[in-house]
Amino acid sequence: MTDTTPVDLQEALAAGQLRLRSLLPGLTDEALRAPSVLPGWSRGHVLTHLEGVGLALARQARYALRGTLIDVYDGGRAARDAAIEAGHRRPVQQLAPALADALDEVEASWSPVGPDDWERPVRYRDGVLRDAALAWWRELEIHTADAGLGYGTQDWPVPLCTHLVGFLAPRIPEGFRVTLTATDTGFAFSHGAGEPLPVEGRLTDIAAWLAGRVPSRPLIGAPLPVLGNWP
Repeated sequence: MTDTTPVDLQEALAAGQLRLRSLLPGLTDEALRAPSVLPGWSRGHVLTHLEGVGLALARQARYALRGTLIDVYDGGRAARDAAIEAGHRRPVQQLAPALADALDEVEASWSPVGPDDWERPVRYRDGVLRDAALAWWRELEIHTADAGLGYGTQDWPVPLCTHLVGFLAPRIPEGFRVTLTATDTGFAFSHGAGEPLPVEGRLTDIAAWLAGRVPSRPLIGAPLPVLGNWP
């Protein structure tokens, strides 16, 4: 859902950034080359992407506070992909400090955002600053779990999971009326029209499924539909 208050969102970002920082000291070159949760990507790929997307969304905040619009990535998606391919090969002595520096910039960019700033326009999806902050929250939490460094989807906080359910429900294909019920929290959410399909499981597992990740425990409601593209 998207009813997270600005204060709650700032606190959630701070917690997620601190968590990611805490995972960096134990990194080794071997760990960076190991597979991540994402098919075809090493941990180095995931952490390099976090570095890049953190900086990209941070500059949305920097420029929005100046009243200026700027593209998310200079050079668009192609430049983003090229940076990941070049950056994931760095040794840990380069990659870890670069990610820590990126987090410094992220925190410096978002901390001045005040209560009256969240509706400032940004280039990200032609939205507002709140949209960019929510995007960074999703990227931060999902890819920290993807890195496979001890923090997984089963550790996602409840507010993130409820946000992900609301944001990702459009991935459910047409022709299904899916009712999602969290057996651990009682959270319930319905989406779509058509063939009824009740889905039950822990809230973190429901969010993981909608995010295209393997739930830590199976959901009840098979056969689940093949999800569509990311919204």
